[in-house]
Amino acid sequence: MRFTTVIACGVLAFFSLPSTPNNNAAVAQSSSGFSNYMEQVGQKALRQGVSQRTLDRVLPSLTYNPRVIQLDQSQPGGKPNSAIPPFAPYKRRHVDAARINGGKAKYRQLIGKLAQVERDFGVPGPMIMAIYGHETNYGRITGNFDIPRALATLAYEGRRRSLFEAEFLAVLKMIDNGVPQSAMKGSWAGAMGKPQFLPSVYLRLAKDGNGDGYADIWNSEADAVTSIANYFVNSGWRRGEPWGVAVRVPNGLNRQAIKNKTKAVRCPRVHERHSQWKSMAEWRSLGVAPISGRRLSNDTLATLLEPDGPGKTAYLLTGNYRVILDYNCSNFYALSVGLLADEIRK
Repeated sequence: MRFTTVIACGVLAFFSLPSTPNNNAAVAQSSSGFSNYMEQVGQKALRQGVSQRTLDRVLPSLTYNPRVIQLDQSQPGGKPNSAIPPFAPYKRRHVDAARINGGKAKYRQLIGKLAQVERDFGVPGPMIMAIYGHETNYGRITGNFDIPRALATLAYEGRRRSLFEAEFLAVLKMIDNGVPQSAMKGSWAGAMGKPQFLPSVYLRLAKDGNGDGYADIWNSEADAVTSIANYFVNSGWRRGEPWGVAVRVPNGLNRQAIKNKTKAVRCPRVHERHSQWKSMAEWRSLGVAPISGRRLSNDTLATLLEPDGPGKTAYLLTGNYRVILDYNCSNFYALSVGLLADEIRK
């Protein structure tokens, strides 16, 4: 959205780990501390407008979940200066025939709703489908963790309390606003439903797409695709502008002269791989030309990314590519979403 994640709203990996012996004493101690922590969070929730009635109903129903802590502590984490792998293998796995064909089929199924969403929000249906396909394989893999319990446990554990406590408070607000607690299923780290929104994102951007008064991102595809479009618009999507285009780069291009000299506040390692921004007319004057397919107008600003290095396929990326990065701040994720959208459109 990955996404990233990097938790954006985003892509969160589902993977299994070997089971470990249960330490009953440690779990009991954690459960006791968990109850005390729930009381503290309840006071914060009250100050933020959550009703006492909701707190009395929800907080006593939650228990400590050691499995969630095991998953969080076992996440793979790359070293800051570790080598970046090639994009081509990632592309083969994520823009494969199954995902392309599944996206085309789902696009045909939802064409009426997607056409309406594109008219209202300006986000093309194939792009929405590409996000949908990457996040949950078109709704097939959404996660079955109890979100209130998982986020309460992660907040209590404390390693990333500022993130997870805020998301748990958002869950309490959702329930207070009428979202059924039983509906909140998703990944172990809190991403929910077909678009994999975190609770705070749901509160800000989830949209009712079928007119029933409830943004049901778990069961309604109309709500899910409308919510994805709303996320994109909120992140700055420009109507009618492509995300980017594959290009051929001349051997003699002076890459040092176009190197990006600014440091991004968010995801700096992702953005440092991009060149300076130039108009398409300027890129053409440097010999950087689209390989085929969609063209960008001469005044469109774009940045160059060579994910597999010189001599391989490169991409000129527009501001709309940055919107995909906002969903999940990963160049591989954003590129594969854009390329999948192009394939679904064909």
